[in-house]
Amino acid sequence: MNREFAVIGLGRFGGSICRELSREGMDVLAMDINEDRVNEFKNIASHAVIADSTDEATLKELGIKNIEHVIVAIGDNIQASILTTVILTDLNIKKITVKANNDYHEKILNRIGANHVVHPERDMGKRIAHSIISNNILDYLELSDDHSIVEVKAGKRMEGKSLMDLDIRANYGCNVVAIKQGSSINVSPSAEDLLDEQDILIVIGADKDLSRFEKHLVIEES
Repeated sequence: MNREFAVIGLGRFGGSICRELSREGMDVLAMDINEDRVNEFKNIASHAVIADSTDEATLKELGIKNIEHVIVAIGDNIQASILTTVILTDLNIKKITVKANNDYHEKILNRIGANHVVHPERDMGKRIAHSIISNNILDYLELSDDHSIVEVKAGKRMEGKSLMDLDIRANYGCNVVAIKQGSSINVSPSAEDLLDEQDILIVIGADKDLSRFEKHLVIEES
């Protein structure tokens, strides 16, 4: 079953996250108070609605309590961002990620219950989208429009297996360029070496291939 997310605020940052989560096959509720922005995402997100996120009754009607992870990407309206975060906290949303406009805003968000605060000027929407899909996806760097490099934790699905067993290149079209093991990094890993759950793989490939690799071997049910 696909994970469910809600993205509140469909500006440049929130829109980027919404597009990437949808591209990765996640169920996304896209929400904004601006009708034009919502219309832009009607054919992208699973659901796109015009709504005021500072209205608790509206959020309840939309079934926000049933969504595992909510991303608050409201633009310059800090008051709306804070109030929305308070409401989500009161509704016991499991995970709340919020865009901060400045350091002071970040301090407030941390105090009122945000699980993760991001600065869009420091963090790309695509990278954040991948990191919130799975805790095992540690970093994601775009090399071009179609190719990226991803840093992932081996996790339980790869534990005790070798690169030969996994055959990542043949099965997914990606290449493992290095493996971090504790404080050391192996830039020429042996195909026979067994992976530990805490090992970190650095993998390069086309975005579509990396997506298949992540879904089959990296993403674990929380």
